Amino acid sequence: MCSHQPSCPATDYHAPHIVAAHPEQGWTLLCDGAIVFDDSGELLPDGRIVAPLRVPVERLPIAA
Repeated sequence: MCSHQPSCPATDYHAPHIVAAHPEQGWTLLCDGAIVFDDSGELLPDGRIVAPLRVPVERLPIAA
């Protein structure tokens, strides 16, 4: 799917470039076919899921 020369490495998820960004919907399509969600989760081209990185509620900052 990636048309870069040389192709973006599939194992380095920071290397692929953005093909389509839809921040209003909360997702970005990368040139390697991965879909990255604003909550940091990912759906990879082979169907695998990378779970979002969630901060426990106890560690969230609280406004006073």
